[in-house]
Amino acid sequence: MEELIPINVLIGDRTYRIKIEPNDEEVVRKTLKLINDKIIEFKTNFAGKDMQDYVAMVVLWYATQQKAGDSQPLVDNQTAEQLGAIEKLLDRMLAD
Repeated sequence: MEELIPINVLIGDRTYRIKIEPNDEEVVRKTLKLINDKIIEFKTNFAGKDMQDYVAMVVLWYATQQKAGDSQPLVDNQTAEQLGAIEKLLDRMLAD
């Protein structure tokens, strides 16, 4: 198993520090870009909501997109772990 590397990720208006495997960095960064682009799209289309609403909309959109490709699992194990880590960080940050 490779050593995990720490990276800073930006989701919406918050920065999180997570650890990932080096060979996953490109995929994580591309996913983050997609998420942040969708947040901007939702902010443009649904003015007046707060950031938590936009993040929730993106999570629903992302899960729906994954389900549309029904021939593949909804989320593979590695993605599930990464989403779980992001969810825990968001929960911790929102609780403060």
